Amino acid sequence: MSCKSVCKLCDRLIISQAVTFADGTLTINIPAGSYGNGCKYCIVIAQEIPATTTINAPVVITIGTGTVEYPLTNRCGSQVTACGIRTRTRYSTTVSTSATGGNFRLIGKPSCSPDNRLASIDGTAPTT
Repeated sequence: MSCKSVCKLCDRLIISQAVTFADGTLTINIPAGSYGNGCKYCIVIAQEIPATTTINAPVVITIGTGTVEYPLTNRCGSQVTACGIRTRTRYSTTVSTSATGGNFRLIGKPSCSPDNRLASIDGTAPTT
C-alpha cells in the first residue's frame, strides 16, 4: 500500500504549541480557539516533554494565551499524569464542560502507566 503524497488533515487535529513543566504540573498548550462541549479533538503532543518532569505530575491543557488550566482526564474521569503521555503521539479526546470550566477526556487508554496502588490494606502502615 502506498502513502498519498498530498492529503488534507482533519480540522479537529490539534498540534500542541508548547509543553512545559512548572510547579509540579505538566502543561500542554494548544492553539487559541473555541473547543466545543462534546466535540472530539485529536491532540498531538509535538514538543519534547521536559526532562525535569516528574512521572506523577498532573497533565493540564491551556488554550492560546489563556491562563485557565483544563485537566486531561482518562475515560473514567481520573487525572492523567505525566507518565501516561508520550511525545509525538496523537491522543483522541472529547471536551466536557460544566457551568464553571471543563476538561479534555481521553477516549482511549493512556500509555502504560505504573500502578502504585496497594495490593490490599490490613490496618497497618504500608511498606514499600
